[in-house]
Amino acid sequence: MNIPSDPRSFLYRDSLEPDEALRLTADALSGAEDGELYLQYRRSEAFGFDDGRLKTASYDTQSGFGLRAVSGETSAFAHANELSAPAIRRAAETMALIDTASGAKAPPPRQNNRHLYTDADPLDLVPFADKVNLCQTIDAAARARDPRVSQVSVSLTGQWSVVEIIRPDGFVATDVRPLVRLNVSIVAESNGRRETGSFGTGGRTLYGRLFEPETWNRAIDEALAQALTNLEAVDAPAGEMPVLLGPGWCGVLLHEAVGHGLEGDFNRKGTSAFSGRIGERVAAPGVTVVDDGSIGDRRGSLSIDDEGTPTQENVLIEDGILKGYIQDRMNARLMGVEPTGNGRRESFEHSPMPRMTNTFMRAGNDDPEELRSRVKKGIYCKSFGGGQVDIVSGKFVFSCTEAYKIEDGKLGAPIKGATLIGDGPSVLTKVTGIGNDFALDEGVGMCGKGGQGVPAGVGQPTLLVSGLTVGGTAT
Repeated sequence: MNIPSDPRSFLYRDSLEPDEALRLTADALSGAEDGELYLQYRRSEAFGFDDGRLKTASYDTQSGFGLRAVSGETSAFAHANELSAPAIRRAAETMALIDTASGAKAPPPRQNNRHLYTDADPLDLVPFADKVNLCQTIDAAARARDPRVSQVSVSLTGQWSVVEIIRPDGFVATDVRPLVRLNVSIVAESNGRRETGSFGTGGRTLYGRLFEPETWNRAIDEALAQALTNLEAVDAPAGEMPVLLGPGWCGVLLHEAVGHGLEGDFNRKGTSAFSGRIGERVAAPGVTVVDDGSIGDRRGSLSIDDEGTPTQENVLIEDGILKGYIQDRMNARLMGVEPTGNGRRESFEHSPMPRMTNTFMRAGNDDPEELRSRVKKGIYCKSFGGGQVDIVSGKFVFSCTEAYKIEDGKLGAPIKGATLIGDGPSVLTKVTGIGNDFALDEGVGMCGKGGQGVPAGVGQPTLLVSGLTVGGTAT
C-alpha cells in the first residue's frame, strides 16, 4: 500500500472534509465550556509464534470519532466507527442534553509542532514474510540455546494511528503515532520441573531495531536466563524485611503504588491517599518522582495528549515533597491548575481521563553494590509480574517473577513465590538508598484504568526499601 503524503487523508477520505468537521464541532459544542471532536484511524497487526509454528497472524483497521462536551463536572460523550458528517450530527444530539448554564469557555491548548517519533508506518515497511521469518528465527535460536528449553513463544506487534483533535474555538491538532513491540517467552524444563522466563522490548519506532540480531538475541538471552534461574529457585521467605529493587522495570511498582494515586481525578474527588497533601513530605529525602511524556520514541510518550495538550516533564514529588498531580483538562480546570498533558484515551470509543505517560524515580548517588551490602537478610527483586493497588488506601500486592535472597550483603539463592505487600505512601518514606544506575523499562508497559488500556513507561534506579512485607512460601 502506498501511504499518502498527508496522513490526514485517512481521516478525510470518505464523506467528511476538514472544514466541515470544524463547522460540525463548533455547532455541536457551542454551549459547552470545553470539549472536542476526536478523529482516529488506526491499523494494527500481531504475529504469534508458538510450539514451533505460526499460530496467529492478524491485521485490523479501525476508524471513527468521539465527540465530547464538558460543563462543570459533567461530560456528554458519543462515538461511532464512521467518519461522516451525518454520524457526527447524530452524536451532537447527545451533546445538547448537557447543562450549559455557566457558559465560561475553557481556553484551547497551546499549539505545538514538536514530533517525538516518526510519522512513518511500521506495518508497511517490512514484508509479511520477513515478520514471520523473524519469529521463526527467534524460535529456532532459542531452542538451540539450551537442551532444557521445552517451549518458546514469540509475539511481534505493530500499530500505526492518526489522530486529530478539533475544538469549537478552531483549534486543530494532529498526531501520527507508531508503536511496535517484540516479546519472547521461554519455558525451561529439568527433572520434571518447568519454569518460565520472558523479555520484551519496543517503543514508538519502526520495526528496524527489533530485526537486528543484537536486539532479538538479547531478548532470548534474558528470557532464557530468567527461566533457568527460576529452575533453581527455592521457596521465598516470608515476613517484613529489607527489599532491594532493581533498576528499570521494577518502576512498575512505583507506577501502581504511587502513580495512580497522583492522578488528578482521584485527588479532585478526595479519594487518593495523596489528596490535599501538596507541599507536604510524602517520601524520604532524595526521592524525586517524575511523569514525562515528552521523551523521544518511548512507549509512553506522546507529542500531544488526546485532548491536544503538549506533553511535558511533570515533577510530582521533589526531594520527598509532593509538588503536584498529573492532569487532564477537566480536572485541571476544576482544581484551578494547568493541564499537564496527561489527558489520555484508549481510542475514539473512549473519553479521556488523567493517565500516566512515562513515570519514574530519578537517580540518586548510591552505588548499587553498596546498597546490597547494607542488607543482612532480605530479598532482591529484579523483575515483577502482575500487581494490584487500591487507590484510596494505596495498598498494593506485587508478584516477583525473578528474585533472590540477600544474606550478609551477598546475593543468594533465587526464590519463587515471592509477593511484595505494602502501601504506596509509606513505601516511599522507607526508601533508604537510591542508586546511581537509573534506567527506563524496555518498552512493554500497559496501564489499565477505568476499563481503558494505554501504553505506558516506567523506570527507576536501584532502590533500597528498609522494610516491606514479603509474602512467601517458606516456613
